[in-house]
Amino acid sequence: MRRPRWIAVSVLPVALALTIAGCGASGDSGGDAGSGSVDPNGALSAFDTEPQHPLVPGNTVETGGGKVVRALFTGLTRYDPLTAESTNAVADKIETTDSKVYTITLKHGWKFHDGTEVKAKNFVDAWNYTAYSPNGQLAASFFEQVQGYEDVHTSDPDGKDGPQQAPTPVAKEMSGLKVLDDYSFQVTLSSPFSVFAIKLGYSAFFPLPDSFFADPKAFESKPIGNGPFSFVSRKPGTEIKLTRFDGYSGQDKPKFKDLTFKMFQTNEAAYTAVVSGSLDFLDKIPPTGIAGGQYKKDLDKRNGSLPYMGNQALMFPLYDPTYQNVDLRKAISMAINRDEIVNKIFEGTRVAADGWVNPAVPGYAKGQCGEICTFNPAKAKESLDKSGYHGPITLIANADGGHKEWMTAACNSIKNTLGLDCTYQPIPTFGETRTLIDDRKMTGLFRASWIADYPSIENFLSQLYRTNASSNDSTYSSPKFDGLMDQADAAPTVEQANKLYQQAEQVLRDDLPTIPLWNETAQFGWSQRLGDVRLNTQKELDLTTVTVKKK
Repeated sequence: MRRPRWIAVSVLPVALALTIAGCGASGDSGGDAGSGSVDPNGALSAFDTEPQHPLVPGNTVETGGGKVVRALFTGLTRYDPLTAESTNAVADKIETTDSKVYTITLKHGWKFHDGTEVKAKNFVDAWNYTAYSPNGQLAASFFEQVQGYEDVHTSDPDGKDGPQQAPTPVAKEMSGLKVLDDYSFQVTLSSPFSVFAIKLGYSAFFPLPDSFFADPKAFESKPIGNGPFSFVSRKPGTEIKLTRFDGYSGQDKPKFKDLTFKMFQTNEAAYTAVVSGSLDFLDKIPPTGIAGGQYKKDLDKRNGSLPYMGNQALMFPLYDPTYQNVDLRKAISMAINRDEIVNKIFEGTRVAADGWVNPAVPGYAKGQCGEICTFNPAKAKESLDKSGYHGPITLIANADGGHKEWMTAACNSIKNTLGLDCTYQPIPTFGETRTLIDDRKMTGLFRASWIADYPSIENFLSQLYRTNASSNDSTYSSPKFDGLMDQADAAPTVEQANKLYQQAEQVLRDDLPTIPLWNETAQFGWSQRLGDVRLNTQKELDLTTVTVKKK
């Protein structure tokens, strides 16, 4: 008999990320002026965008809700804030001999906020609920490797009418999930998938308490998690209040009590608030603050700059006949002067993308996009002529995210290079933007930013470009791409899988469902009230280290 193999996840090469980004952390962490100056019952406020949906883990795949859900819940594993290394959290052991059958054992005594214990069935029930297509959970496709997924999840044939129009599944539970006892369960995959254990810290895999299944609507109005913070209240469009859960069993206990996520109409308004001290933390300095290094002056010793596992792109609505012409798509890509935008708008704090995967992510391969992601006016015009297109171009983004300057610059680059009329169209909020995207109502290229859910090239490809995947907002579908991804998933080792994922990425170069723009770094700032401030690898305030100073 083969001995069980302990799951060990590769550490994110943060030093490499710093080198690639061309800048490291800057500014002062706020310091820790000694334990006597720290208020363990202090309160802080942090910037967020309005969550798209109620705070149910399986239906939260965007940043606004993700920040809150990750504060409310803890999964089987968690990712180290600095290295992204996967370590056990609720899980005591994760074992496999073949990367197909996984036995997961839980730690005893871990509590939900309602006092009930976290048990194996809370994971199994949550995963089945998320995967069952009539429930309409956006993160359903994260379970596609689990045996029996195809029996619980069906989709509308034309992909337009949503889960209610899809055929009724033949089962409500995946055959690959089996509760062994209160503290252990078994996961059987359809085929070996060496990346599976790396995924388990993502929010789609969080547990749900029994009370959720008794009354989902009541849960949506007051979500109950098992994480370091519990829910207090929510004012849509304004704020979400949480408070420290003192019964939390994790090692990553917060050092302050109350946490409020605040929403603003614009990123610039949030910046003004953090400068004045009415907001404690902002994870995204707007271009107006970056210009000339203004944020370093406004937030002297209260600012930082750090790369993270994220990238920015423009996505085509391939359901719109206008953008089904690949020559037009390639023309637009080659018409965007990425380097000029990075230097003039972002003061060199971004790095022009050469593919669809951030360089800091395990599995990254250099130069995957080739000349299609390089500014080339002559070839751009050549490709446009080949397409036969003469109409206007529209770029779309949420107005509350600080995208006006770079979107306008990209439009000007397209207009000047191709001679086509290009317009930037802002939509007031991120939530409204996401609704239009989900309803397949986008009429132009729209912003598609991605931050790693877990440290793997697979995460930058599978959820965005696989047919019917949870974040495949372009509706891209390629049998060749899907086939290579299936081969990669079944590879016996992560290293072998990554080579096949890289081949799948090259299919994106040929089809171009999105235009890679640049790899991200975060410029962030905080109020004088905070100490020990740092970002984690998901571009969020590290809630495990930050402190609030006594008044």
